[in-house]
Amino acid sequence: MKIIFLGVGEAFDENLPNNSQLVMSGKINLLLDCGFTVPQQIWKYSQDKNLLDAIYISHQHGDHFCGLPALLVRMWEEGRKKYLTIICQKNFKEKFKEFMDFVYFGFMDKFDYKINLIEAREGEKMEFQGLNLFFEKTNHSAENLAIKVNDGKNIFCYSGDGSPKEKSEFYKNTDLAILETYLYDVNKIGHSSVIGATKFVQKNNIKCLALTHLNRDLRRNELTVLKDKIKNNKVKIIIPEPFEEYNF
Repeated sequence: MKIIFLGVGEAFDENLPNNSQLVMSGKINLLLDCGFTVPQQIWKYSQDKNLLDAIYISHQHGDHFCGLPALLVRMWEEGRKKYLTIICQKNFKEKFKEFMDFVYFGFMDKFDYKINLIEAREGEKMEFQGLNLFFEKTNHSAENLAIKVNDGKNIFCYSGDGSPKEKSEFYKNTDLAILETYLYDVNKIGHSSVIGATKFVQKNNIKCLALTHLNRDLRRNELTVLKDKIKNNKVKIIIPEPFEEYNF
């Protein structure tokens, strides 16, 4: 299993694409979130219209789902006929067709491929094409579900947005945690901090922490200083760039 960091930026970063990862398990390719700028990243990475088997949407904030219409219509335009699964929360599932028609009215009715929407529920295990998926709420301004992926060999978690619950064991003993962090030492507007995430992974015996969704000014002006601050921690910490790969 490997992960391609398609985007690592926060919602309004003009230099970095929205936070999104492509999980390639060898059996399926799963896209984690699809914000405004993600479709461009997908096509830059691969021109294969059938690349994706499934898409996971963590919550209803634009930088996590508003790229879906462009991605889905482009795949249809390129001639996709392969089945596609979208895993999402109940509210998103119920409004999906309305959302698609609002952005590209009538286009979804023309698709030559079927889309199956599966509801993700907190605390429930989902077996999906060789992967075991688990979900847990985070502390965020919108209802967000972090996802845990287990391929039988390795386990990683992706937070979506928001900090983990204080006493959560959802992430415990995982190989990789991709946690969104906004500022260095302050939790703000429903987002975690670098310090908070670092303490959390140490407490939960997580092998590697990937910091994404950093505030645009923090990343632009203090990235070198930030890397120096985190390099001597007990746990391995990375700050990935777009298209960087993580191999288990």
